[in-house]
Amino acid sequence: MNLRDKLRGLLVRLYARRVEGHLDHAQVPKHIGVIMDGNRRWAKAAGSTTVHGHRAGAEKIEEFLGWCTETDVEVVTLWLLSTDNFDRPQEELVPLLGIIEDVVRTLAADGRWRVHHVGTPDLLPAGMQTVLKEAEEATAHVDGILVNVAIGYGGRQEIADAVRSMLLDAQDKGTSLEELAEAVDTDMIGRHLYTSDQPDPDLVIRTSGEQRLSGFMLWQTAHSEYYFCDVFWPAFRKVDFLRAMRDYAARHRRYGG
Repeated sequence: MNLRDKLRGLLVRLYARRVEGHLDHAQVPKHIGVIMDGNRRWAKAAGSTTVHGHRAGAEKIEEFLGWCTETDVEVVTLWLLSTDNFDRPQEELVPLLGIIEDVVRTLAADGRWRVHHVGTPDLLPAGMQTVLKEAEEATAHVDGILVNVAIGYGGRQEIADAVRSMLLDAQDKGTSLEELAEAVDTDMIGRHLYTSDQPDPDLVIRTSGEQRLSGFMLWQTAHSEYYFCDVFWPAFRKVDFLRAMRDYAARHRRYGG
């Protein structure tokens, strides 16, 4: 590393410390959703492989959760694998699934976070289903950040699964279709989502410069704030995180009012 890079790094750290010092912890989001985009483009820019990009992105997760812990965030939803990602070539998808399994194991072994899967289990290989189940059981007692690992997740699929669950629940209770139609409301549907009993995301961060949701938590983000960052996920820094938190704290949330 040359002198110019060292000075730049020092200035970034000093700036991050200044931003953090002015951060009002009473104004931080309680639930952050993260669309971790840009692994492949980061790898291409670095002249490396797609698999290396995914590994670098995976390594960023624990660091990110550490920042969340420092700022009193209570719930984090990490979008690790979408339903659309299953269409990727096998030479990319197979290593990616292995990397995601390693991420889940690492989070569970860390001991600071409670792991919860959001997504459709039936879409996942049996081995990954086992890893997720074991991680949830091993961390059920942890009194730390609730980390939703969105794997095999799609926003439309979640709503479809919620409706299916609601219909099956009504059938089990002997509720007629007419009675269900009369009783159904947004709260009832919400109770059948993957994140039932959780607060909706206050803030959604998407890296890589893309400004779209791509189906992320379509129901839950109706009143969320969004922060789009030009940095690729593996290069996401604490100063980028703190800027997102500062931006969120400066907004006046109207909830449609």
